Amino acid sequence: MIRIPLLAAAALLAAACTPQTTAGSDAPMQSADASACASRGGTMKQVGRLQSRKCVINYADAGKRCTDGDQCQGDCRIEGNSGIAPGTAATGVCQATSDRFGCNTPVQDGKAGATLCID
Repeated sequence: MIRIPLLAAAALLAAACTPQTTAGSDAPMQSADASACASRGGTMKQVGRLQSRKCVINYADAGKRCTDGDQCQGDCRIEGNSGIAPGTAATGVCQATSDRFGCNTPVQDGKAGATLCID
């Protein structure tokens, strides 16, 4: 008796994992936000561990040396798991895109913050 509900649950989970398509098309369904993203100069990309579709915008000041996020379009940060202790004097670079996934150490007022890893 338990097999039927278990099989039904498994079928529902499998169906939830299949990509949705637009009517009459085999292409994955486009987000309604795709045109708004493009109008801001961004591109819809799959990001993060779950590969969610998000609008990713390239920043013009990418890679510029900085000591605070106020000097950048995005954040001022040190890419990767820097190992720098929070509060230590630091210089970072302006982030390249609006994609927030990965590890980085924010730099504010010339000091390193706590390293963040977002997946």
